Amino acid sequence: MKTKTTILLSLLLVAAGYAGSRPVEPQPNIVLLFVDDWGWADMGCRQPDVFETPNIDKLVGEGVDFRQAYIACPTCSPSRSTLVTGKHPARLEIVRHIPTGSRQHPEFDQFGRTEQEYSLWEKDPAQFPVKNWLPLEHTTYAEALKELGYYNLFVGKWHLGHEPYHPDKQGWDKQIGTGNFGHPHGYNPPYFKNSDVYKDEKEQYLTDKLTDETVEFIEGYDKEQPFMVSLWYYTVHGPFDGRADYVEHFKAKGLEGPYAHYAAMVKSLDESVGRVRQALEKKGIADETIIILLSDQGGAFDNPPFHGGKKSDTLYEGGARVPFVFNWPGVAQPGAVNHSIVQSTDLFPTLVEIAGGDPSKFNDLDGISLVGTIRNNSELKRPEPIVGYRAYEDLYASVREGDWKLLAYRSGALKLYNIAQDKGETNDVAQANPEKVAELKAFLVGWEKEMGVEKYSGVQ
Repeated sequence: MKTKTTILLSLLLVAAGYAGSRPVEPQPNIVLLFVDDWGWADMGCRQPDVFETPNIDKLVGEGVDFRQAYIACPTCSPSRSTLVTGKHPARLEIVRHIPTGSRQHPEFDQFGRTEQEYSLWEKDPAQFPVKNWLPLEHTTYAEALKELGYYNLFVGKWHLGHEPYHPDKQGWDKQIGTGNFGHPHGYNPPYFKNSDVYKDEKEQYLTDKLTDETVEFIEGYDKEQPFMVSLWYYTVHGPFDGRADYVEHFKAKGLEGPYAHYAAMVKSLDESVGRVRQALEKKGIADETIIILLSDQGGAFDNPPFHGGKKSDTLYEGGARVPFVFNWPGVAQPGAVNHSIVQSTDLFPTLVEIAGGDPSKFNDLDGISLVGTIRNNSELKRPEPIVGYRAYEDLYASVREGDWKLLAYRSGALKLYNIAQDKGETNDVAQANPEKVAELKAFLVGWEKEMGVEKYSGVQ
């Protein structure tokens, strides 16, 4: 029981400004479920005729469903670099995936390693050199949370550099199932070529294997400190290789070829989400554990009701808008639907504030904390537009402000869409709105200079 002296001391500490560096509420456990190439609509509650995801649907129904969540650079490595640092991929010079080896990239060896700091992409019109690893000088959310008393576990896909830059060198206390490659050779053993990751596994499906590891950690966790689990799935990234029983299930429902495999992979993902939640319940800590579910970019197939996806027009809604669910028992309003414009840059400051830290103590963060928005299910008032940016093809940047979205091309073309009226981005209204085009273009020009990427611009 607190004495009057203890209460007075606590009040004095808060008044003195220590509340930003010390938790003032019980620290929740955090489980971050990060899915690869999972489209915004690829769940049962959005496409019930195709997908079977009862566990994901339940999670959506019990948390805050952010309907307008965007990845700052929708592709593998850039999305991950921003998630862990809170910095835009352009600032990090990681605006394309890290190759990890191919005939086009002889700087990497067969094990996905290189000593060359940058790589180029033959078809990139800007020839933007991209870093081949996330430098250790950047503070990750694992390092930030560790200082606030958290134990950090990483499970699954990293794709931010080879061994000297792996999670266990970036603040995580332990990593499991992590190698140098951006996707597996297959989801049935052997999972990877030229890698020792799970080399002795003979039978188990990869998503199930990673889930087993996560469940085992939760069941056996006996430390006094809170934990954060980062379960970064390889699924549903290709190759499209669903679990055999689920593939047959979806073929019987009329799906064929890669579509049956993809639906099966989503079903395995859903089963994993259910098993993780069940482990938390069994451990008796579900009510004190936050679960966050999101994807790194849109799907490789159709992404209704949007245009674009992983393979083309990726900065359109179909490639850049992703599922983002925040389940915070006792805090987030169950079943809340939030239409605020949020971005992956926002996750780092959100995690820091949840853990009791002060996001303003970290330099060059490009996002803002969502804690108040989550607590109140309120509309987030962003101080400035969000920017999407990639270095693959002519289309390279997007600027989203309110209902408006500008798309910029290296060749100088500019397109404008009103997302509220045209979520499929079928009607370019740039000619009818020259003042808005000029305004958003001017913002992009200033932003590129701030990020230090103006020399690659198509609009300067």
